[in-house]
Amino acid sequence: MGFWCNRAVGSFARAAGIGAACLALANCTTDYATSHIDQNRTSAVSSRLLATGETVPKRAVSIRKHAIATTAHEPSRINAKYSAVGVASWYGADFHGRHTANGETFDMNSLSAAHPSLPLPCNVRVTNLLNHRTIVVRVNDRGPYVGGRVIDVSAKTAKVLGFYEDGLSKVKVEYVGRAQ
Repeated sequence: MGFWCNRAVGSFARAAGIGAACLALANCTTDYATSHIDQNRTSAVSSRLLATGETVPKRAVSIRKHAIATTAHEPSRINAKYSAVGVASWYGADFHGRHTANGETFDMNSLSAAHPSLPLPCNVRVTNLLNHRTIVVRVNDRGPYVGGRVIDVSAKTAKVLGFYEDGLSKVKVEYVGRAQ
């Protein structure tokens, strides 16, 4: 009986040691990998270039690579007939003065937007389907990261389209063409 007992204890100890080693190795890479991905995934963690009240100078662009961690936000091929209907939201002060996905500085007082897959930069026509207001805006960022939304617009764009107070609206988004 002692032989089988020692063998079982040895197997258990070996399995426990291997499990502990696997856990230790798994924790070694998470700090760098996740922080690196998170910094490139969203503007929320990028450093603020301007204070919330400051005006963004024209042509405030820095060249940098932008990587999206999920395949749902990879740019699609240019589709001249792209059109989508869905919910739009707006973003403003929390992102004002931070880098956009294409390296521009986000200005909440500009007519701009974020889209998950259209080429950057491009122009789209956004129509509020509740009041039929429409405007052409520059897409220079990635998002929205909330499921079910087709576009995030700047605070000024939301004001022009008439849904700033509500926060959300049903819209139609139509691709116009590449932007300069």
